[in-house]
Amino acid sequence: MLNRVTNLLRARPDASSCPPAGSAAWPAGTFDPTPETSQPTPRHYRTLWISDIHLGTAGCQARYLLDFLKHNESDTLYLVGDIIDGWQLRRGWYWPQSHNDVVQKLLRKARKGTRVIYVPGNHDSMARQFIGLAFGDIEVTDEVIHVTADGRRFLVTHGDLFDGVIQHARWLAYIGDSGYTLILALNRWFNGLRARMGYPYWSLSQYIKHKVKNAVSFITAFEKVMIDEARRRRCDGVICGHIHKAEIRTVDGLVYCNDGDWVESLSALAETADGTLEILHWTHCLDAAASPRSAAVRQTA
Repeated sequence: MLNRVTNLLRARPDASSCPPAGSAAWPAGTFDPTPETSQPTPRHYRTLWISDIHLGTAGCQARYLLDFLKHNESDTLYLVGDIIDGWQLRRGWYWPQSHNDVVQKLLRKARKGTRVIYVPGNHDSMARQFIGLAFGDIEVTDEVIHVTADGRRFLVTHGDLFDGVIQHARWLAYIGDSGYTLILALNRWFNGLRARMGYPYWSLSQYIKHKVKNAVSFITAFEKVMIDEARRRRCDGVICGHIHKAEIRTVDGLVYCNDGDWVESLSALAETADGTLEILHWTHCLDAAASPRSAAVRQTA
């Protein structure tokens, strides 16, 4: 058992998600002290999708997200649900300055010309009463069809409306959320220990979740349901969040995309100028303050 724990603490990310050679990944919980004026020019995408930020919870990695938003721009930015965690805020108020900074950063992007579209999820379902309105130039909508530069049509939705547990056994979802919060607390402790040992962030919570057979079965079933809905809408694929597992893959001839989260995987989905979709992992790419930022690309479609 001791050897297994030691191996986990020393676990390294896949080579594809490591920082560029010569850079040093930041320990979890640290932030870039370099003034914004000295930072490199942000990378520009046609579209970015982020979801499951869970502002208002201790597990939210707001400072990593702020760094990502500072170094990546887009014509359109989709907020694909669970941006603010109303479930946790009802239990107790938690709102550090970094969470407020994320909100201000998103509003600032909208003011400066980025089209920001907010698609609420289950944890921020209270925002669904404002569908059709706009807050500080941020549009609120229940779902949207996104057309990529190469002409493909994607259904963009959080995904909770296709989750049977959320729709028919919400009490069970609340219990599961409490257990998940405990796992995330363990994840923070675990990564704090890794940071002191000089190792980069590595998601213990995702490792546990993906080793549990029932969780893997749920994820597979969720992907199938989402693809079936995209086919019913005569789309080429679906883009969603909800299950905190970033992925791009083809299922029954259609493209399933999940942009991940900013609690565990610290990932986003991006569309380049030619319509290529790719997952960006910011977890292991928070390199030394003087080095240029670059996100590790895991999958493309």
